[in-house]
Amino acid sequence: MSHLPTHTPSSLTLHTAQEALTAWQEWLLYEKRASKATCTAYQHDVALALGFFSRHFGGELPLHALARLSLTDFRSWLAHETTRAEQNARRHPHSRHTQDGHARSRARRISALRSFYRYLEKEHHLTNPALTLLRSPRLKTRLPRPLTPDAARLAPEGIAEQTVNPHFAARDEALFTLLYGAGLRISEALSLSIGDVERLSDDMLFIIGKGGKERAVPILPPVKQALERWLAAHPYRHAEAPFFCGVRGGRLNPAIAQRAMRQWRMMEGLPDSATPHALRHAFASHLLQNGADLRTIQELLGHASLSSTQIYTLADEQHLMDVWQKAHPRADTSP
Repeated sequence: MSHLPTHTPSSLTLHTAQEALTAWQEWLLYEKRASKATCTAYQHDVALALGFFSRHFGGELPLHALARLSLTDFRSWLAHETTRAEQNARRHPHSRHTQDGHARSRARRISALRSFYRYLEKEHHLTNPALTLLRSPRLKTRLPRPLTPDAARLAPEGIAEQTVNPHFAARDEALFTLLYGAGLRISEALSLSIGDVERLSDDMLFIIGKGGKERAVPILPPVKQALERWLAAHPYRHAEAPFFCGVRGGRLNPAIAQRAMRQWRMMEGLPDSATPHALRHAFASHLLQNGADLRTIQELLGHASLSSTQIYTLADEQHLMDVWQKAHPRADTSP
């Protein structure tokens, strides 16, 4: 490992790496308006890296040391992460984690550390070019696994029918109708208030997505009708109340929605990939299959980059190949 430098740049007001981590978290949350989940994940990943460097340097890591870490130091940290993942796999042989899953974890940690360093460079003029030379693990492309059109259409009513409290059946039907009918993330749907739905203008619903960005999402008549049925039955009718609420009036926990869909998919014999997020995948995939262009789908999904939306074209190509291999009489014959 590299020796620690003996001087601190005078332009920095922070003194330790831990102080910088805390400041970065506040910057992400209040300046960049990142979600709490994103902040928590980034904080965890970077804290692991700083903990590794602190242990090897034998004490609390001063801020200026971050500028002196070498490519060898970063590679040592990444090797440590690899070893740790392998040890965890041996301790838990029946874990569902795969080699690709471990590689994704390491890639995410590199990404988090690079984000931390970009903050340090922008806000505190601390740079370290060595990190840019660190290669991320190669990852397999993960294709979205949407529900079929029939399953996506049946899901809202089927999930509502199994709701224990019949008063909230309309809530569950409205939630899952909205996920498929408008392509929302479940976090976006659960963040809606009654006022948001009451202010539907020209059948457009305004959604606050990732990074606090607002987008307008068209609401089809069947979706609007499901929302109105739940609105009429809602037990807490004031504008600031969560639209999708729990029994006690608080915002519905996403785990409850995920469990409801898990119970339904088990009864229907569907795979584990049939999750609430698969309804968002279904929304995008079915639009693409029916002729919608990628730019429109990107806007509807709230993707910041078109590259995030292009993954659905690969999924569609894979679907066509699967159909061909199953249906064509020459698919299983040798040339």
